[in-house]
Amino acid sequence: MDRNSLQTRLCHYRSRFPEERAFAYRGCRLLQESPRCFYRDSAGLHVTASTVVLNPRQDATLLLLHRKLGQWFQPGGHADGDDDALRVALKECSEETALTPDAIRLLKPDIFDVDIHRIPATRDEGEHEHLDIRFLVGIDDSLPIPGNYESHELRWIPLRDVPAYNQQRSIHRLLVKIRDWTRRHPAWR
Repeated sequence: MDRNSLQTRLCHYRSRFPEERAFAYRGCRLLQESPRCFYRDSAGLHVTASTVVLNPRQDATLLLLHRKLGQWFQPGGHADGDDDALRVALKECSEETALTPDAIRLLKPDIFDVDIHRIPATRDEGEHEHLDIRFLVGIDDSLPIPGNYESHELRWIPLRDVPAYNQQRSIHRLLVKIRDWTRRHPAWR
């Protein structure tokens, strides 16, 4: 999913969630107007990609306790110049779980969710925003997941318990979308 493909998808993105439609529109404009939007040194809003990870029974998701931000999130990260959002999401998932790419199964080949969120300033970076392009993947929850230095911990969280780990509106939207998706798609193995 290169820059042109992503821009087209964002410009035509449909969602029942008004805030997500607004995020996609803003993303469409960003890709039209900012040649460096795939670089983290780009001022303001820039592209990141992440994975919403389901286990085979589709009743739990994998979250990591982010080392810098001290919050529970799905695996993901900066594009660092790579304009293929899907490739970035899968690479970040592999790096942050320390699993080989073949252990990560793409469940939905198109965008699963679009979010824009503010990242607070740290000693290394000023406050900025992420345009996060999210994809749905599956990982076998019987595999050991060692993780890497970017998180304190990785944990399979039952979907019903996710709000106890992260109460952000975008996480609520993801849970609604996961429930809708799992009703239409059987558990995988």
